[in-house]
Amino acid sequence: MVSISNKRLLLKMLSLFSVVRGYNILVLIIAQYLTSAFILAPDLPLRDIIFDDNLFFLILSSATIVASGYIINNFYDSEKDLINRPKKTMLDRIVSQRTKLSVYFILNLLAIFFASYVSFKTVVFFSIYIFAIWLYSHRLKKILFLGNLVASILTITPFFVIFVYYRNFETVIFIHATFLYLMIVMRELVKDLENMQGDLVQNYQTIPVVYGEKWSKFFLSVLTILAVVPILLLITRFDTGYMNYYFYSSLVLLVFFVLFLYFSKAKWQYLLLHNILKLIIVAGVFSILLIDLRDVLSRVF
Repeated sequence: MVSISNKRLLLKMLSLFSVVRGYNILVLIIAQYLTSAFILAPDLPLRDIIFDDNLFFLILSSATIVASGYIINNFYDSEKDLINRPKKTMLDRIVSQRTKLSVYFILNLLAIFFASYVSFKTVVFFSIYIFAIWLYSHRLKKILFLGNLVASILTITPFFVIFVYYRNFETVIFIHATFLYLMIVMRELVKDLENMQGDLVQNYQTIPVVYGEKWSKFFLSVLTILAVVPILLLITRFDTGYMNYYFYSSLVLLVFFVLFLYFSKAKWQYLLLHNILKLIIVAGVFSILLIDLRDVLSRVF
């Protein structure tokens, strides 16, 4: 009996980890710290960044809200996900909807508590962020164009928080942010192509549902061309050190992305395209360390 109870508990924990996408939360936390240390505040000692209480609670609060956002999104999309991702949905459904909502409210309360350590303005900002995620999940994601736009803004908001905290307004920061934003917008559109069947059944007004695959691929091609602009600017106009290799690799991947896009029709092909964009985004997080490798080594060791 103990063994069965332990297995059930383990399955529920695994299910909850899947719902909140724990791996994404971990990458987000690492990305925020690396961005803080090597892009937004490269002149500060690494110790001052790691042991900065305000930064810690900003990152903890934003990560907690993103986790709760995945829960509420999963709650509203349960029927659609059953069509688009049946295997993952069956794992997610091990935890009841009531439990998910309870965890959702607990995480949001914790986020506000963490934010209160920083300032009242931070509490107000994160309260608005929580409401915006709920509004997106409940209503906005079904609205044409607005759904993709809002989803991309909500995704990049945790980085906006630390950007405001350090008040670094250098041009190179905005170019980095533009490239990241375009990657996220592209990923959202590819996800719509990937999930078109479920969106159609649930009456989601996404670009692929309203305009079809042909126009969606055209929009993605335009976004890809736009994404090349910040890459070229970062390579030619700014000193990005060994991170240049990341941007060259991203160019190659984006060329393959566009070529493969026009041959894609099946769900697995769109999933591959989605994973290419995800690879570019995640690799970009760890490539931050390559901007000034000597400085990284000296600050760490």
